[in-house]
Amino acid sequence: MLLTLLQATAQAGKAASKINVEQILDKLLNWGIEVGKDILAAIIIYIVGRFIIKQIGRLVSKILEKRKLEISVQTFLKSLLNILLNLILAFAIVSKLGVETTSFAAILASAGVAIGMALSGNLSNFAGGLIILVFKPFKVGDYIDGQNASGTVKEIQIFHTILATTDNRIIYVPNGALSSNAITNYSKQEMRRAEWVFGVEYGEDFEKVKAVLERIIAADTRILTTPAPFIGLGALSASSVDIKVRVWTKTENYWDVYFDMNKIVYDTFNKEGIGFPFPQLTVHQAKD
Repeated sequence: MLLTLLQATAQAGKAASKINVEQILDKLLNWGIEVGKDILAAIIIYIVGRFIIKQIGRLVSKILEKRKLEISVQTFLKSLLNILLNLILAFAIVSKLGVETTSFAAILASAGVAIGMALSGNLSNFAGGLIILVFKPFKVGDYIDGQNASGTVKEIQIFHTILATTDNRIIYVPNGALSSNAITNYSKQEMRRAEWVFGVEYGEDFEKVKAVLERIIAADTRILTTPAPFIGLGALSASSVDIKVRVWTKTENYWDVYFDMNKIVYDTFNKEGIGFPFPQLTVHQAKD
């Protein structure tokens, strides 16, 4: 009788244990299905959201182009819009995954001071970008020199300005630094003045040298006649007579004129018999 009772008790325990395991597995399965649905929905939201963001970006680009806004303003606005839309998408995904946006916002609010301190540099860069767009010290396509970086402006983004150097390097310069420090804009004006100092030997006829230089300048149609070119005796150096030449040309022709003039003057002076100087030292021997 006792043995029968023990066997019945064991069988009942096994049945109860089996039921508990089945219930746990059933709950886990249901939980996995629900979580899988949320994850799948979040993935769909991400894919659809990215597609919508791209379409909105293209639409905004067309609108900005039709309004004929400057490229620098267009890139800044598109960059700002892209960040805002991606933030909205991130909140939507977090909400779908079951994280309450209110608690998420509360966490961000409580960490606001720390985030503000961490992003203080970026906030100043954002403000610097706005200052650049409003006061326009430079625009896309200008060649600038500032903050130990020189190059052609490719984009003005929210936090950085992208420069392309002459040797095809890309430099990201913080907008805050550009807006609060000195900048040299080589493309702002329509004309630039090119300047050379040509040294000739002592004993050369200055008027002859000047006439040769005037002929060279007159033959170059890229050199403007107004303002008039200037040729003068700049200095009497230790080993040379320095002739200073100043001419004006359009900004886009500056470097071509500058380097071409050096080559033409060198060739022409050699043909005209005008000597270039070199360091010399005269030694006098004292007589006994």
